[in-house]
Amino acid sequence: MHKQNMSICLWFDNQAEEAAKFYTSIFKDSKPGAITHFKKEGFEYHGKPEGSVMTVEFELNGMAFLALNGGPLFKFNESMSVMVYCDTQEDVDYYWEKLTEEGTESMCGWLKDKFGVSWQIIPREMGEYYNAKDKEKSSRAVNAMFQMKKLDINEIKKAFNGN
Repeated sequence: MHKQNMSICLWFDNQAEEAAKFYTSIFKDSKPGAITHFKKEGFEYHGKPEGSVMTVEFELNGMAFLALNGGPLFKFNESMSVMVYCDTQEDVDYYWEKLTEEGTESMCGWLKDKFGVSWQIIPREMGEYYNAKDKEKSSRAVNAMFQMKKLDINEIKKAFNGN
């Protein structure tokens, strides 16, 4: 499954398979991958029953992920997020709705899904606004973004253009 040299590993307590199914149901360009199971070896370290799911590989929009059932030791936080670049407001709305289902909204296009994984749902054109040569226009767009939870492409564009 892996053609790239890097992958993202997401550490779950015991929801790896559920999370992989959830994510691959949301992203149209996705693929489930191999599932591995715990063996009796290493029980003193992992404490997981033999035969239970250890890892689940999956791919979202061409990016490889590995979901690991590593136990309750580590929790997700906002210091790491998955960024989803969207071409249309319909895409922003779709990913926002699906990923906040049983999750929580945050500010500036950030959210946490029901597993606690942080995501940023970002209109692709935000880069143009951030990097605009006209700093006043750029500031208006960024200030508009700071007022939002789910980003609204038209409102940010209006702010950029001074409307």
